[in-house]
Amino acid sequence: MHTLGYRRYLLALAAFFAGEWLLLAIRPRDRADWALENALVAVFVVVLALAYRAFPLSRLSYTCIFLFLCRHEIGAHYTYAQVPYDAWFRGAFGVGLNSLFGFQRNNFDRAVHFLYGLLFAYPIREVFLRIANVRGFWGYFLPLDLTMSTSMLFELIEWGAAVLFGGNLGMAYLGTQGDVWDAQKDMALASLGALLAMSVTALVNVCTQRDFAAEWANSLQVKRRRPLGETAPPRAPGK
Repeated sequence: MHTLGYRRYLLALAAFFAGEWLLLAIRPRDRADWALENALVAVFVVVLALAYRAFPLSRLSYTCIFLFLCRHEIGAHYTYAQVPYDAWFRGAFGVGLNSLFGFQRNNFDRAVHFLYGLLFAYPIREVFLRIANVRGFWGYFLPLDLTMSTSMLFELIEWGAAVLFGGNLGMAYLGTQGDVWDAQKDMALASLGALLAMSVTALVNVCTQRDFAAEWANSLQVKRRRPLGETAPPRAPGK
């Protein structure tokens, strides 16, 4: 049974995201790219809403998802390659972020790929724990593994969309900015974010979970010694 505070919190997140979405839907830099960037968001939000009654997530998981989607909408509004974060930083601190760190490109897309891993690994872990009932080592490895594989899948979707639509729309959606290793770097950053998230989660559990070591060890023990699907060899006649 959900508490009133829980529901209000989720409604507040939904309202804030809806407000940002509506605001950033006004005159985006490239309307076609904005629509393409929001296609998967629309599907994901609908699935999340439909799953709410049967499988509500924790506040932490919903917050992580909310933070990622908010940053994605900024990229969708400006196109990822043209988000003016450097100008914002210069306006606030008097020096550009790119010049400060020696960046040669717009790195907003790199930051969002890192945040995908950092912010989605925990919700994915919650799904694995509550549905697949994984424990110990697998409760940290499988979220990392799925985050890495979905990051790879998204790079394939980007590639397919760029080939399908071509032209300026394809290039805007792909956002490589001339870097031939863009996809590999994006996947590496998502993996790094997920690894960091699971490392922090494991560290917290080491400090708070008394049976952490026993659960971890048990998760790595062989549960069935017989090979899966194998049958015993037939006996020779008379034996």
